[in-house]
Amino acid sequence: MKLLFELSGEHPTLPFVELECVGRVIDRRTRVAVAECPDPAATNRLALTHTVMEYLGECEPTADALVALLDDLAIETDRPFAARVKVVDGSADHPPQLTLERLIGSHIRGPVSLKSPEIIFRAVISEDRCFFGRVLVGGLRSTYEERSPITRPFFHPGVMMPRMARAMVNLSLVMPGEVMYDPFCGTGGMLEEGRLVGARVFGSDVDLFMVRGAEQNVPPAGLLVADATALPVGDASVDAVVTDLPYGQSVCIKAESLNWLYEGSLTEIKRVLKDGRRAVVIAHRDIREIAGRHFTILQYHEQRVHKSLTRRVLVLEKDATD
Repeated sequence: MKLLFELSGEHPTLPFVELECVGRVIDRRTRVAVAECPDPAATNRLALTHTVMEYLGECEPTADALVALLDDLAIETDRPFAARVKVVDGSADHPPQLTLERLIGSHIRGPVSLKSPEIIFRAVISEDRCFFGRVLVGGLRSTYEERSPITRPFFHPGVMMPRMARAMVNLSLVMPGEVMYDPFCGTGGMLEEGRLVGARVFGSDVDLFMVRGAEQNVPPAGLLVADATALPVGDASVDAVVTDLPYGQSVCIKAESLNWLYEGSLTEIKRVLKDGRRAVVIAHRDIREIAGRHFTILQYHEQRVHKSLTRRVLVLEKDATD
């Protein structure tokens, strides 16, 4: 099914690549993507998407072009509906938003209800195009805001927020029923997001205090105390690895020790990961040289958190020939 996605604007690339876990992107503009998705219900797992729509068509961002599209679609409904228009910043010249909403409403046959619509038709203007669709899923981001880390049974400062942790899980392409592993699990934030998408989650950490905390936060997870450079996990037994590597500000180790830790842990991650599968590794400095010795680097993204912290997200693949 062809779907239309209105994306988050908090990062220029991550919202687009996250869509790989649900389909194949066939067109994109600023904060908008069109993708072929075999299972529309799976889009509920997305974290960096605002709204998911059934793709109905697209045109130039003019009133005449939109009227022609609506006439061609000839939409009829016996359910109350409303029309909404979103204009992405920096888009081409277009008629006023309210004018376009009234235009859409007048070219769909059916009862209009602005207060309690059962169906919402939505146009999104981005760059040089006006995309039009019927809303399937909205308010995806609100579920993550309700699950703030501070509300968990065990809290530790510096944890990744659930929305970004879910995006990292999605980049791994782990599917329901598959095994996801985090060798630096900390308080279990990645494991919780993996569990919520239906993965079988396992984690470890060298710090017993953190493992005990993760047991409170994610009771269904398989957890143990382990050195990430010597994991008690079988070869090629894991479908996906998602982990946030420790760094200098949060652990008392020297730069030389960090290099040793990164090298050793990536060696182990490669060993336990199945051929052709992904590891998503978050670091706080550029470790592409180290990662490239063990994996094919599929993607590299930078996200500035604050002036002293920039996340480097690496999407890595274990070659089937290894």
